[in-house]
Amino acid sequence: MANSFDLTNLLRENIRKLIPYSSARDEFKGEASVLLDANENAYGSPLERNYNRYPDPLQQQLKLKLSKIKGVPARNIFLGNGSDEAIDILYRAFCRPGIDNVLLVPPTYGMYEVSAHINDVAIKKVNLTADFQLDLEGIAETIDANTRMIFLCSPNNPTGNSLHREDVETILANFGGLVVIDEAYINYSRQKTFIQELTEYSNLVVLQTLSKAWGLAGLRLGMAFASEEIIEVFNKIKPPYNINQATQELALKALDNVETVNAWIREAVAERERLSEVLRQMKFVVHVYPSDANFILVKTVEPRHLYTYLVEKSIIIRDRSKVELCAGCLRITVGTPEENSLLVEALAHYHPEN
Repeated sequence: MANSFDLTNLLRENIRKLIPYSSARDEFKGEASVLLDANENAYGSPLERNYNRYPDPLQQQLKLKLSKIKGVPARNIFLGNGSDEAIDILYRAFCRPGIDNVLLVPPTYGMYEVSAHINDVAIKKVNLTADFQLDLEGIAETIDANTRMIFLCSPNNPTGNSLHREDVETILANFGGLVVIDEAYINYSRQKTFIQELTEYSNLVVLQTLSKAWGLAGLRLGMAFASEEIIEVFNKIKPPYNINQATQELALKALDNVETVNAWIREAVAERERLSEVLRQMKFVVHVYPSDANFILVKTVEPRHLYTYLVEKSIIIRDRSKVELCAGCLRITVGTPEENSLLVEALAHYHPEN
């Protein structure tokens, strides 16, 4: 495993030659009183707020506000329709269908594999170790000349733990392709983000989202942070207006509430620890895994029976017992104090089958 990263060589030939679609708003910058360039309905819209005009294709205002919060220049930010759009673009930009492969480290977020199949890209897998950390030796032995990307989720889903930072840095320093670090749950973690390492590693892409700590899952707004050259590739491929006007406006308002969000994070972390401690005392719980996320992975005696029991109590959790290394495990999202108390009460009255 040796780092000989070259973005030009990594980029697919058809993407390198691609002339992106140029929207009307791409061609004009500035203020104007009469807009007759984009075939919009000039009369307005039937909604209280006029949405008859196309949105900013590059979401400049939103990126400037995110830049101040994240401490990253706006030119290093891509905004997508959820992080899933960024994942799909990475495959389309850097992986040749039927030729190249990516490396995944199960158990991990399932969309990496789904997107690989959609784009006809082969998958190599190196399972995490028993304590859900990277198998560096196995990774070095598995990658080959056609391995274009390695996806790492930290804090990891569904296990909840953060990957050892020094292990991730070893891969960044030695792998010649892209290293994609998915930090969807970073706000709940003790570990600092890799965003500040963008200037050190040209092959680094960091994914984050406003769906978790910011509570904007319904808006579907994901973020990718990378070098300016990689961000230019994202913008070359994305649909011209991938983030709608309503989402941009609502996200801008939400980003004014940093203190509120930080208070939610503190409470969620406190509830995570409270819930973990309560679960450890229950006889049918085999193990509660340490978590840096807003959920807990719990190994139980009878996962399916317990899952069904909670469904009957109108409490929905996630059965992860069929996932690699997660036999017997259920994933429980940390809810509000009231929701967590309802869960604890239901579990107190649970009786295993055997």
